[in-house]
Amino acid sequence: MTRRVRRKVAKKGKDDAVSLSYLEIEVEDLGLERNGDVDWTSLPDDTVIQLFFCLNYRDRASLSSTCKTWRVLGASQCLWSSLDLRAHKFDTATATSLASRCVYLQKLRFRGAESADAIIHLQAKNLREISGDYCRKITDATLSVIVARHEALESLQLGPDFCERITGDAIKAVALCCPKLKKLWLSGIKDVYADAINALAKHCPNLVDVGFLDCLNVDEAALENVSSVRFLSVAGTSNMKWDVVSQLWHKLPKLIGLDVSRTDIGLAAISRLLSSSLSLKVLCALNCPVLEEETSISTTKTNGKLLLALFSDIFRELSSLLAETSNKGRNVFLDWTCSKNKDKNLNEIMTWLEWILSHTLLRTAESNPQGLDNFWLKQGAALLLSLMQSSQVDVQERAATGLATFVVIDDENASIDRGRAEAVMRDGGIRLLLNLAKSWHEGLQSEAAKALANLSVNANVAKAVAEEGGINILAALARSMNRLVAEEAAGGLWNLSVGEEHKAAIAEAGGVKALVDLIFKWSSGGDGVLERAAGALANLAADDKCSMEVAIAGGVHALVMLARNCKFEGVQEQAARALANLASHGDSNSNNAAVGQEAGALEALVQLTRSPHEGVRQEAAGALWNLSFDDRNREAIAAAGGVEALVTLAQSCSNASPGLQERAAGALWGLSVSEANSIAIGREGGVAPLIALARSDTEDVHETAAGALWNLAFNHSNALRIVEEGGVPALVHLCSSSLSKMARFMAALALAYMFDGSRIDEFAPMSSSSESTSKSVSLDGARRMALKHIEAFIRTFSNPQAFAAAAASSAPAALAQVTEKARIQEAGHLRCSGAEIGRFVSMLRNSSSILKACAAFALLQFTIPGGRHAVHHASLMQGGGAARVLRAAAAAATSPIEAKIFARIVLRNLEHHHQVEPSI
Repeated sequence: MTRRVRRKVAKKGKDDAVSLSYLEIEVEDLGLERNGDVDWTSLPDDTVIQLFFCLNYRDRASLSSTCKTWRVLGASQCLWSSLDLRAHKFDTATATSLASRCVYLQKLRFRGAESADAIIHLQAKNLREISGDYCRKITDATLSVIVARHEALESLQLGPDFCERITGDAIKAVALCCPKLKKLWLSGIKDVYADAINALAKHCPNLVDVGFLDCLNVDEAALENVSSVRFLSVAGTSNMKWDVVSQLWHKLPKLIGLDVSRTDIGLAAISRLLSSSLSLKVLCALNCPVLEEETSISTTKTNGKLLLALFSDIFRELSSLLAETSNKGRNVFLDWTCSKNKDKNLNEIMTWLEWILSHTLLRTAESNPQGLDNFWLKQGAALLLSLMQSSQVDVQERAATGLATFVVIDDENASIDRGRAEAVMRDGGIRLLLNLAKSWHEGLQSEAAKALANLSVNANVAKAVAEEGGINILAALARSMNRLVAEEAAGGLWNLSVGEEHKAAIAEAGGVKALVDLIFKWSSGGDGVLERAAGALANLAADDKCSMEVAIAGGVHALVMLARNCKFEGVQEQAARALANLASHGDSNSNNAAVGQEAGALEALVQLTRSPHEGVRQEAAGALWNLSFDDRNREAIAAAGGVEALVTLAQSCSNASPGLQERAAGALWGLSVSEANSIAIGREGGVAPLIALARSDTEDVHETAAGALWNLAFNHSNALRIVEEGGVPALVHLCSSSLSKMARFMAALALAYMFDGSRIDEFAPMSSSSESTSKSVSLDGARRMALKHIEAFIRTFSNPQAFAAAAASSAPAALAQVTEKARIQEAGHLRCSGAEIGRFVSMLRNSSSILKACAAFALLQFTIPGGRHAVHHASLMQGGGAARVLRAAAAAATSPIEAKIFARIVLRNLEHHHQVEPSI
């Protein structure tokens, strides 16, 4: 049996113009093989046109260039009746190149003043509709020229942003040049004066839909003269004389719909309009604070007319317009679209209502006034979802934008209202948005992706988006040639990638490759898309497997390119964060080394630490910190001026955020592993700012500052600087009071380094200066203070009963009990050099019992089985002959019990690592 399909086909009529009709055809008639390759050039003309119709303009042009036949079909009238140029650079040159295809152009959407200037070069004299946004810089002269060249114009809409440079003079020009005008919507005009309105009344007899929105002044009396008007909106307009309105506008003979939303209209004017106008059927007064404060509003008579306000049941009111009122649910607009109602007046009203409601809800969401939570949860969200099912693409776009906007409560911190977001999800909004995102209309794709991105900040919504297949859809949109679509899709992937459970799915959907390609595609002139792509890659790079995907896809090169060349701080911050995360997997992959080896990477990150923007400085310092774990990177950072830059950063961040303080100190900690760098940090003045950071109230800052000071203290000149700069009290405070065990541990080690011998006394005279003299350094007093608190610190990890049991028996259980009490989990991540291990081994011979115990305690932490670098440390100790010193310390009668027991545990740890022969 032959399967039959019904589809639109193109027929050639008069003048070979292509029109659309319907025709049943048989699949076999297409002449295509069921198996094997398809010869696309053999497709019927009508099928090719349908394919073209589902593509954007760029793709149509690309396909049109493949062969002569398709070039002719690609220029068909039906494909060029409408143009949406908002996402494209549209200038005079572009307009001139498109002119030959725009002979039959009827509808045009554009964005910005440059595009407005280019419209006349399309030579589209048959234009019926022009709609523009971002119109702040459009002048009277530009608008006058446009309308003078398009006398057939029936609809002109500029907004919703304010047309600040358009005056009543341009409105007069519109009236004089466009006698067929039916719809005029302008936003943000400063003064719509009487002469301009009277010109419309005189020269535009078909003008039925007028909107002067968010204007400063509108002549109320003159509007009475526009007797043809059926729908009128002054939403958001200020300085209205409502007593004049109520006395005159009810006389408009054909006025059916009036929108006064977002104004200061009161109950008296509303009541008079409802009672006096014979033709009025719908009065929309959403978000009118004066009206809503009226106590007697509930008793107001509407005289059979619809009053749509925040306090009314909007869905019930709308349903009352329909003849079939059995379905009074929240799909009133969809029910109307699907109904067979042929009432022309009703269709006009519903079309207008969709338009003004979508506009008012969007503007209300943008201003985010207080006190509307109840409205949004009970009606607003559902209204936006209902409007998303409109047959008008413009309405669908605004509704999706409204959803993207009304959930956001804090732009800076990307905070959304949980209740609003989950209300959208509960009412089926995710599926509706995903369906819009799959539309061939790029405007719908962009706004739907934006809404999905914002909603996905909520973890529950993000889960629902993923479960509904949203990750695959967003990954596909990220490959769009339309920058706005790609930008919003990348934003969606950015927010979804926050969840660990979504990272692998994004990679599997090809999201990583798409995001990296976006960076190369929009490397210049696309700050928004670059920031979102880099932000998503930064989140993905935090996962070990995904970080490898990023590297394989060319992400290292792409991100370094951004760090080097992009001047936008948002992009710089996310690129640096992504590089930091790529470099954070040093033990499991080679990305750390790969980033360091990428040409210009380290130099760029060093330069970014000097950025005037704190977020950029923080992420750059974090990247340098992670990269400094690689030996070659560490020296290359120093060679690139990293020491000086990071010291300067540390000096300047005393009042900065804890995140910046932590990373600045952390980067210096990483660099100071090298003794040459450690000396350079001290010489550049790095000691004082690290001591200041050690006094922070934040645990994470304690750890990095203490770690850096510990490394610096290994060098005797730095140790003296720490004493001279008042570092001993700061380290003592950390050692005794920090809530971080790691900070206390490293502070104790720094103090032990500083006072583990007499060499600091010998070095002090060599470093004497007027500055050090003025500080009156007392090394003896500092030593006593340090040793006292080191001893107190070690005793916090001592259990007298466990120590007694371990001293009396060599049973593994007794030593294990001591180890469990003494263990600092995070210390297992520290990696020491041979010189550092040797220093602690030598300290076991120190005359100070406290320093002996400290050294044994440190070696215990570094060799506990399971520690990341325990085997490395055990190998160093075996090579340095540490076992003999440990045995001596464990057996010495003069050693404190802590030193003896800890030394024995270290020896057992070495046995575990098979580095020494069993001895106890």
